[in-house]
Amino acid sequence: MLLAAPSIATNDFKWMGRDGFKVWSPAGTRIAREINRIDDCCHPIRYFSTSAKFRDLQLVSVPTPRLPSGQNRLSCSFTMRIELLAILGLLATIYAAPTADIWDLLPRQAGSGNITCPQTPSPMPKAATFSSIKTMPDPFLYLDGKTRVQSKEEWYQCRQPEIVKLLQEYQYGYYPDHSQETVTATRNGNKLDVSIAVGGKTAKISATVNLPSGSGPFPVVIAIGGIDNNAYLKQGISVVTFDYSSVAADSNSKSGSFWQLYSGKDIGVLTAWAWGFHRVLDGIIAKVSEIDGTKVGVTGCSRLGKAALAAGLFDPRITVTMPMSAGVQGTGPYRYSLSGQGETLENSKSGAGWWTSSGISQFVGKSSQLPYDAHTIVAAIAPRAVIIDQGQGDQFTDSKGTAVVTYPAAKAVYSWLGVGDQLGMAIRSGGHCDMSGYTNVLPFVAKVLKGTATTRNYDDLKPWTAVKEAYPWASDLPKAQK
Repeated sequence: MLLAAPSIATNDFKWMGRDGFKVWSPAGTRIAREINRIDDCCHPIRYFSTSAKFRDLQLVSVPTPRLPSGQNRLSCSFTMRIELLAILGLLATIYAAPTADIWDLLPRQAGSGNITCPQTPSPMPKAATFSSIKTMPDPFLYLDGKTRVQSKEEWYQCRQPEIVKLLQEYQYGYYPDHSQETVTATRNGNKLDVSIAVGGKTAKISATVNLPSGSGPFPVVIAIGGIDNNAYLKQGISVVTFDYSSVAADSNSKSGSFWQLYSGKDIGVLTAWAWGFHRVLDGIIAKVSEIDGTKVGVTGCSRLGKAALAAGLFDPRITVTMPMSAGVQGTGPYRYSLSGQGETLENSKSGAGWWTSSGISQFVGKSSQLPYDAHTIVAAIAPRAVIIDQGQGDQFTDSKGTAVVTYPAAKAVYSWLGVGDQLGMAIRSGGHCDMSGYTNVLPFVAKVLKGTATTRNYDDLKPWTAVKEAYPWASDLPKAQK
């Protein structure tokens, strides 16, 4: 029996730029491409829908060939358009929908030219090959050191994936290939258990679901290490928490569910915790119908804020990333310590070296040779939202440096991309990881997740002012912005 055809309109699908298709409708309908290898695209892809509109097509696996070395990403994008066409054709078949205009429904890049991305060095350069840069590095400059981004399209198609790759090479370790994982979930009341199987091994993550009163689906903030639940629930935002230490111990012990699956990998614990956020989100989408899996925030404070930033970086499903008092390896700049003696690459690596992969060790004592800084990490999340919280009294995580160097440097990229309102800075009185930080960012989060208006100016850096000489490249932004 044929099902009634859904109304499939052109605006049900929108090109989002980075690494293939992330397609959304204004109402939140999504057929999303989930990919975990950023370097070469054209890997096994899964398109799925979280909308009842496409409930009969919950998961479609599409095998795709790896591109030959040197082939440009435009060809890969074309291949993925063909694959999405096949999926839409399947939808049309399922629903007896007309197929004549399906090609016109596909997301396209405005003004797509024959963009050939500069070749990312292989193998990746060692620290000794990078010159010392005392200011925040130009995020528009490719790793080849000579080519600069010229358009928004090129940023999303070429430079952003290169940034994600270099961050994995030098800081986080390479994120596991999620396409090889099988994720299942069970729910009992407010308890959510997520099971992940890969390579003949299985691990579990348990989470707690807190729902607002009323009828959903509700947006969600996934939090580790504590959050002001009631403040968010009163705003109609659900809160899901999980025990990060059961995912990966905050030590060199390599214990926890992540290491049960990926023992022996040179991956930092921040990446392991980020992976935990993502697998919990898988479980939410699968089993918690009261939550809207297309409106998602992630948060944590201090080292957990570093992990929340990584979670936002590595998963395009994250709508708003909320790092709190994150410091270096998070939103704190490596090159500027403006709040007095505090966290540095050197004392962080010696005191908690397991947070990152071994790749960053070569920069200890020479952080000015890093080909990125904290602003680069934040900018790589665009166009999705980021709100940064810092307390004025939190000197250890360099609140001042975060506010007057990292934030305005990242803001220059967001504004150039036309999404400046998606990045905010929330400065408050108080110190490190005060619970008031969560209410401090709440108006911004509610604006992003619920469309709630706010009069708060999240560009206000008082009591400080931006240090423009720390990011001189911002006075010479690329001119072509299409």
